[in-house]
Amino acid sequence: MMPFPKIHDLYAARTVAVTVLLTWMVLVGLDAVLAGVQEIKHMGDGDYGFVSVVTYVAYTVPRRAYVMFPTAAVIGTLMGLGQLAATTELTALRALGVSRRRLSLSVAAPLVLLTVAMMLNGETLAPGAQRSADAMKSAARSRDMIVAQYSGLWAREGNTFLNARTGQERSDGKDAWLELNGVRLFEFDDDGRLESIADAAVAEHRASGWLLRDVRRVYFEPREVSATSIGEEHWESQLDAAALAASAGSAFRPRYMPARDLAEGIEYRRRNRLDASEFQEHYWGRWFYPFNVLALCLAAIPFAFGSLRSGGLGRRLFIGIVFALGFWLLQAQAVKLAAVYRFDYRLAYAVPPAVMLFVSWLLFRRRSG
Repeated sequence: MMPFPKIHDLYAARTVAVTVLLTWMVLVGLDAVLAGVQEIKHMGDGDYGFVSVVTYVAYTVPRRAYVMFPTAAVIGTLMGLGQLAATTELTALRALGVSRRRLSLSVAAPLVLLTVAMMLNGETLAPGAQRSADAMKSAARSRDMIVAQYSGLWAREGNTFLNARTGQERSDGKDAWLELNGVRLFEFDDDGRLESIADAAVAEHRASGWLLRDVRRVYFEPREVSATSIGEEHWESQLDAAALAASAGSAFRPRYMPARDLAEGIEYRRRNRLDASEFQEHYWGRWFYPFNVLALCLAAIPFAFGSLRSGGLGRRLFIGIVFALGFWLLQAQAVKLAAVYRFDYRLAYAVPPAVMLFVSWLLFRRRSG
């Protein structure tokens, strides 16, 4: 157990926390600017103008902060400790008898607090703000489409209203198509009277048009109500599949959902015998997020006791970027292998942090000798 923090613990923690926060602000700012540049090409679509672009990017900042924090943490940690090493303050602390283990704990303390804050952000503010941004963007670009926070995607064609719980673009290597799940179609007459409601498990838009699967339709006649069920039904519609795909892609991206919604999505897909691998991938990514941050930073700390002493800002920045990129590439490949060979995503997410911690342990032993 770590003793009560002393002034040198607080000093090391403050130095690292400041550099992490500054690095974080720069990365999030650059990401937001690049996103704004990408959004400018959509200006002029409907009512989507410059103010809408700025509003959209502003709403996405919490999500961008969540995504950028692990990279900012490792780069900021290396730069902060490199600053202490370059000014011989790290050497002075070691001469006072401060162990490498204690210095590592001093550095880890503010990172743990920031990581907890980001986990709360990733489950509350970030997904809510992202949904608001996507809903605003979809409504501005097309008046006949809207993304509702709790009821999914809504679209209108004439007197027909479509509601889809989830949706995604799919491909089999040859063809690509739009797939909507949990679809309801509300058809009204010219006087606004509800004529029918159709429930379909899946709606697919292919080159031949719309195909509804597992359809149950209820007809509301003036004097009676009747119902029919059919396995497949072709739906004559001119709904813009490209616009629907863009709206569905922004509304139902699993990587932007909180863990609770991901768990519900996994259960929904299992219940309806649909592929839940994408939701499982991001669900377990949420749980391993704090381990990734701490493993990255702890594995980077040993560099401060050696090569960073004689290095400048550029060298620290380079090592931090290479370290972060190497970790994310390793984890991305492990996750892809899990998707292809169908093994547990928990193993795919656990291996890269374990490798990083093992590397950290080896470096600590080497530099302690």
